[in-house]
Amino acid sequence: MSPAVRSQTRTRKSKPLLFTATCATGLEQLVSEEIAACGGQNIQVKPGAVNWNSSTLESGYRACLWSRFASRILLELARFDAPDTDAVYGHTDKVLWDEHLSVKKTFAVHSTLVNAALPHSQFAALRVKDAIVDQFRRRFGKRPDVNTLNPDIRLNLHVEGTGASLALDLSGDSLHRRGYRVATGEAPLKETLAAALVRFSGWLEQVEEEPVLLDPMCGGGTLLIEAALMLADSAPGLQRKRFGFMGWNKHDHKLWEFLIAEALEREAAGEPKEWPQFIGYDADPRAVAAARKNVIAAGLRDVIVIRHRQLARLRNPGPAGCILTNPPYGERLSEKEAVRYLYRSLGRSYRNYFFGWRFAFFTANPEFADVPAVVWQKEYQLYNGPLKCRLLIGRESRPAPSEPSWAQWQPQPLPSGSPGEDFANRLLKNFAALAEWIKREGIHCFRLYDADMPEYNLAVDCYGEWIQVQEYAAPASVDAAKAEERLQLALAVLREVMAVPHSRLFIKTRKRQKGSTQYQKKTTARGQLHEVREGEGRFLVNFTDYLDTGLFLDHRPIRSCIQELAKGVTFLNLYGYTGAATVFAALGGASSTVTVDASETYLARANANLALNGFGGPLHQLIEADCMQWLKTNQERFGLIFVDPPTFSNTRGSKDSFDVQRDHVALLRLAMQRLSRGGLLIFSNNFRKFVLDESLAAEFTVEEISADTIPPDFSRNQRIHRCWELRHKTDSDQ
Repeated sequence: MSPAVRSQTRTRKSKPLLFTATCATGLEQLVSEEIAACGGQNIQVKPGAVNWNSSTLESGYRACLWSRFASRILLELARFDAPDTDAVYGHTDKVLWDEHLSVKKTFAVHSTLVNAALPHSQFAALRVKDAIVDQFRRRFGKRPDVNTLNPDIRLNLHVEGTGASLALDLSGDSLHRRGYRVATGEAPLKETLAAALVRFSGWLEQVEEEPVLLDPMCGGGTLLIEAALMLADSAPGLQRKRFGFMGWNKHDHKLWEFLIAEALEREAAGEPKEWPQFIGYDADPRAVAAARKNVIAAGLRDVIVIRHRQLARLRNPGPAGCILTNPPYGERLSEKEAVRYLYRSLGRSYRNYFFGWRFAFFTANPEFADVPAVVWQKEYQLYNGPLKCRLLIGRESRPAPSEPSWAQWQPQPLPSGSPGEDFANRLLKNFAALAEWIKREGIHCFRLYDADMPEYNLAVDCYGEWIQVQEYAAPASVDAAKAEERLQLALAVLREVMAVPHSRLFIKTRKRQKGSTQYQKKTTARGQLHEVREGEGRFLVNFTDYLDTGLFLDHRPIRSCIQELAKGVTFLNLYGYTGAATVFAALGGASSTVTVDASETYLARANANLALNGFGGPLHQLIEADCMQWLKTNQERFGLIFVDPPTFSNTRGSKDSFDVQRDHVALLRLAMQRLSRGGLLIFSNNFRKFVLDESLAAEFTVEEISADTIPPDFSRNQRIHRCWELRHKTDSDQ
């Protein structure tokens, strides 16, 4: 500071000025370090606040300009005992308020109470306002007005117990409002907290060794902007047009002008000769647009790159760097489930593509941050508003282990003459017939046995390392005790042949389901979801709650076809179930997807499946609705449509029902209205007596492809499902 300015500020007050910086819990030490750098003396740290004193205004002004982590900077005007509101009024009246504001200026009072005897904060603030107004009227015959939205000065009354402090808010608006955020998305991260995450991550100290900062779920880009401003030594308050002290009668204009000039010099000197890479991705195009606007407003257009990208497409942009991200938390239960699997997808991408990178992960759900092979080296407990969060910082400790390319079952024969040897031999024969295909195609989930022998009336499905057995209910003519005996023998043989422990074997009884019972749970307790693989996709299956696991194995070729056809097109999945077809459309590069189903439970699983594979955002819509009714009102067009209705269903809360044989013509006509002229509709159902209405061939180009969609593990049952392709007729077809 120049000698003239220093002399002027030194002579203004002989009594030390008392300041307080408020901040979010967990940031106190960072703020304390800043205050020391601003020249604060006798610094005291308290929960959510840092107190200090100084002989001049300089440290307070510097804190307003330079603090990245504080919320507000307060200058104490009076301290007193406040056992009641009359005391608040009396002590407020002792301050000579014309030294701080005039009748032409506006003011506002904010009050906070901690274990105070006062009735409530608004009444306490009202008593401060009354004392100020009454004093002006008494002394000058006029009074200043109150403006709670945009006052010239803000006052802060803080009462803890009976001790009260009345202060001038030097910052005005909260200091997290830097001035560059011109666009926001959902749940934006405050700039003060974002700066703290950057500091705690340790990346700034290692930027030469880690020349890339990547935020794969960047939202409005706040983390990247704050990191760039910190690296450039740019004062966070430089872009703000207004501070609270600017409407204050004692505002030191020369001091502030000097500090601004000094900050500009530091910024010019601090800009890196060679910037590291700042890269932000987001699945939401709206967030990408907002982030780009904010980056431009911050003057960092040439420094920070923001792109629209799904988490599934996350890849390593360099050999070393830091992933720093604040992923979604999920407020509702269904959202939390999806968030759990989104975190798993992020962890898998990190493990597979970012060996040696630093990983800083901020979340309100640390219990979901299960990232194998990552060692969390540091942990900070912080708050994002009222949410208790943690910043986890770690590093990949070793390269990702290679995953098996196929389900490594090794069936073994039973000793000759063992009970159930005939069933064991059939299992071995079936596996031998499928083994080459399983290995060649990288199959993880397949049907091994499907009632091949009348005395063993069950289906055996392998899902990765788990096996599910579905017992088909025996007809009434079969003795129940004999049927149970055969089932227990089959299970014992299966355990021995496949070497599967009890904990990985699940048994269900499949009966014909009618009416409202068709989707009822098998058990009352909610079962655990297990992750399995199919091709490039990963899916959550439930072996206990419902008859179906959530992944129809016979549709494997159809899903593969959808993946091949989906690139660049819009995809509609009607009767979407758990969204497996939608996931494959997304994996294939669909520009957007819409999944419609009447079941909230199925859509929640579909959301979780999308998240598990790294997909989400507004380009992947999940709509809870009756498909027929939705088709009647929707006006969108789709390049690829998959229709896989149930054989029969009841509409919840309605007497209406759906019968695929009776209603498929109306359904397909409605669906074809939503199909683009050059698009393709795939129609499948598993009603074994189904007959496609011939009138459809007169309206559309119809081709049955059932034989091409039956996989080898279902070849023994060619009518497991029927499948057709429908297209709009061209002029040459007319």
